[in-house]
Amino acid sequence: MKITDYDGITLYDLESPVEDFRADVLQGLQNRVKTLPPKYFYDDRGAQLFEDICELPEYYPTRTEMSILREHGADMATRLGSGCMLVEFGSGASVKVRILLDHLDTPAAYVPIDVAKLQLVETASDLARRYPELDILPVCADYMGTLELPTPKRKAVRTAGFFPGSTIGNLEPPEADSFLRRVASLCGSGGGLLVGVDLQKDRQVLEPAYNDAQGVTAAFNLNILERINRDLGADFDLASFRHRAIYNEALGRIEMRLISLHEQLVHVGEAGIEFAQGETITTEYSYKYSLEGFRTTANRAGFDVERVWTDPGDLFSVQLLRVANGA
Repeated sequence: MKITDYDGITLYDLESPVEDFRADVLQGLQNRVKTLPPKYFYDDRGAQLFEDICELPEYYPTRTEMSILREHGADMATRLGSGCMLVEFGSGASVKVRILLDHLDTPAAYVPIDVAKLQLVETASDLARRYPELDILPVCADYMGTLELPTPKRKAVRTAGFFPGSTIGNLEPPEADSFLRRVASLCGSGGGLLVGVDLQKDRQVLEPAYNDAQGVTAAFNLNILERINRDLGADFDLASFRHRAIYNEALGRIEMRLISLHEQLVHVGEAGIEFAQGETITTEYSYKYSLEGFRTTANRAGFDVERVWTDPGDLFSVQLLRVANGA
């Protein structure tokens, strides 16, 4: 683990090398059905575009989850317990966690984990000014990989995870199972995970949330190609691809794609990738759960569902999972 100081903030850097990025991109684009891993959305521009998406009128998840956190944050913090080390997976701008930090009793540390290094450092610096007594230990890493957590100055009573934004829905079921099992192991006995889970609903609500009128989600989706051009020497013509997101009701998920507008050949370094007209790159899934369906997922990974909070319209849920005895 590389440790770097940025104006008083110690960054624990586990950033993946560019060779991993190249291997993942080539593997996905050379599949029969082309894909790109959604974790590569979040370069610095992608992170900012996602923050913009969260402010869109069509995008209900963020404002709905925020309303649940504001109404029940004190109860959530009490249940997480005093003296905990709070670990946020995919922390972004760390907006939602501030509600918990305002209510937590003497937390041992806050560990934000994210791949967008610039935003991570800036956010950690801002939080250090807002919470001067709190030990803030940012980690630049892919939370889907093997994680090594920094040691706080004060010994934590327990470890609690925070995974908001329904990011759990971006993981295919086997990936979600694997991630939750690793979090259960990371948190250990007495630990828990506070997780945002988007709920199943009509496509009339879902599809506009991922196809906004201003085109911000389209820009976010296309930015992954711009990042591949910049970092891997590719020659994607962004104007030759179109964003589209559909709801696959049978599988209960949004499927976000980039569609090739014509037959073309794209180079990623020395590798040539052929596209037919209308051929797609799947960039992200977003699974929507029923409450019972997510309970089954959590139980399979070694968690019990201790408490569920929802909004009046049952659009979204925040759930507290507790590591099961013997897990």
